[in-house]
Amino acid sequence: MAIPRQLPNAITIGRILCAPVFLWMLLADHGADGGLRWGAAALFVVAIATDGIDGYLARKYEIVTNLGKLLDPIADKALTGCAFVGLSILGELPWAFTIIVLVREIGITVHRLVVASDHVVAAAWMGKLKTVAQAVALSLALLPLWTLVGEWIHVVNTITMTIAVVLTVASGVDYVIAEVRGARASRGDAATGKRR
Repeated sequence: MAIPRQLPNAITIGRILCAPVFLWMLLADHGADGGLRWGAAALFVVAIATDGIDGYLARKYEIVTNLGKLLDPIADKALTGCAFVGLSILGELPWAFTIIVLVREIGITVHRLVVASDHVVAAAWMGKLKTVAQAVALSLALLPLWTLVGEWIHVVNTITMTIAVVLTVASGVDYVIAEVRGARASRGDAATGKRR
């Protein structure tokens, strides 16, 4: 069955558009654990889950595009960035964690956009692992599970969030190293070509 060629990109753009709606829902009741909080958490979980769907469709039907490669990580960062900021505004996550994550995410996103005319940088395996870790940690932090299972869930949240932040830093370092190596290889190829 054929699917519209732009469907994966449309799903990705939909994820970007969900980000401000999710943030409003999270902050609207000022941290109360009521319907808006559950709704915000549910919207986040559904939106972040589409990350796997758009990529799967693009690969399965061989409609991977440079635009999709560029927009996909931006969509992830918009959604997770709003979640980190929202949780910090509510006082549920240290601002240090959020700042570390945002510096890494914004820095790499700006770099992707700067080099987009030269080459598109697709997400590496460590970056994908980081995204999964962030998705799990943020989902647990956003869902007010403490109202159902008790305060011990905060320990689990702290552990998963710490893992996510460590992977965020590690994947950022991995990205920089890969780009430096790529740039050196390109310069080497160019120099070799000139000598010929």
